[in-house]
Amino acid sequence: MTELRHRAGKDTDPTLQQQPSEDKGSDSELKGEKDGSSDSEAKVDSGVPEVPVPADTPVVLNKAVSGLSSRWKNWWIRGVVTLAMISFFFLIIYLGPMVLMMIVLIVQIKCFEEIISIGYNVYHSYHLPWFRTLSWYFLLCVNYFFYGETVTDYFFTLVQREEPLRILSKYHRFISFAFYLTGFCMFVLSLVKKHYRLQFYMFGWTHVTLLIVVTQSHLIIHNLFEGMIWFIVPISCVICNDIMSYMFGFFFGRTPLIKLSPKKTWEGFIGGLFSTIVFGIMFSYLLAGYRYFVCPVEFNNDSNRFQVDCEPSELFQLQDYILPNILQSFTGWTTVRLYPFQIHSIALSSFASILGPFGGFFASGFKRAFKIKDFANTIPGHGGIMDRFDCQYLMATFVNVYIASFIRGPNPTKVIQQLLALRMDQQLHIFNSLKTHLTEKGLLPALEGAAA
Repeated sequence: MTELRHRAGKDTDPTLQQQPSEDKGSDSELKGEKDGSSDSEAKVDSGVPEVPVPADTPVVLNKAVSGLSSRWKNWWIRGVVTLAMISFFFLIIYLGPMVLMMIVLIVQIKCFEEIISIGYNVYHSYHLPWFRTLSWYFLLCVNYFFYGETVTDYFFTLVQREEPLRILSKYHRFISFAFYLTGFCMFVLSLVKKHYRLQFYMFGWTHVTLLIVVTQSHLIIHNLFEGMIWFIVPISCVICNDIMSYMFGFFFGRTPLIKLSPKKTWEGFIGGLFSTIVFGIMFSYLLAGYRYFVCPVEFNNDSNRFQVDCEPSELFQLQDYILPNILQSFTGWTTVRLYPFQIHSIALSSFASILGPFGGFFASGFKRAFKIKDFANTIPGHGGIMDRFDCQYLMATFVNVYIASFIRGPNPTKVIQQLLALRMDQQLHIFNSLKTHLTEKGLLPALEGAAA
């Protein structure tokens, strides 16, 4: 994106004209175009204007910490706001899965708006036709597709019960493609001769944003349906790593970690790693004992409400584990009693500490490319919503892949739902095939004898 070329003409923002050109060789390239562009239109300026972001700290907080140095002032502001956000996080967990899903949708929309606004502010002088309208239209299309898939998958009985929903479910992918195709045609019709290249840049900008934000936020909801613990623990691990890395870096940081984030240090990185692993093990032990957190989120068709009630799987039942000899000599314990999920939490917290921060580094590189400090000024001391969720989206993808690879097995309920959607002759064929298979395995006579 840093290599986007800006055409300088009558409509060019004056702030762009003052910046030195870093790509003089592209002048001849533009002059050779066959669209008859004038010389003034052929001039380029590869400098990227800084996107103005107003101060994000409220006056009240500024007055409260006015006597402190800038270093400690930022520390206290971030601390107070972090405690407020953590309190809000526990509140929405208490309110249940439906509220959590709504919050995920709101966060997704806000993150999308912040990234799209950067593109709009940087290239506002070009007055690209329909850019914002098409961006939000594509957001609507993608959300319609993903949430439609989720409704069909998790609320199958409800969908089959209502005729309009059954029709929408049956032709869902065709309708989604028709919506997207409409937006695609609108984009083609909006192309303007002197802005071809820039319009295609922004078309790609929108789609990459959709891939990063919408697709991964949809995975968060899928993780939530597997059990709230798969939603809460990964998010909490990222939050813990962010806080502890900041604390260790603030007090002990000396060695720079990566040039993209000059304030990140190896001391903060290592301190955050060990702190997050310990936190993940302890927090998982706390949550694994409650059905509210470990049971899959299911929709009760009788009451038309979400329910979280089940017999916990082996993953959430205490088991004895023999410690390695090294740990036995160090702790004096031979065995420990843990939930199997706590073993998985080590993988989750390790990813949150080692690879999760690369989501933040990616966001830092993006902001440096456009010379901005934060994506927005929504959260005092923290920037925009995207500044807080850059690591969360990467974490959500890992959790979804981890569940699919190591945790999730075939779901008999969903198989039965799919069978009931078939025609009667198809159901009878499957029944006869299954009966023959069970008879050959010697299971059917035993079942019949037990029933007798």
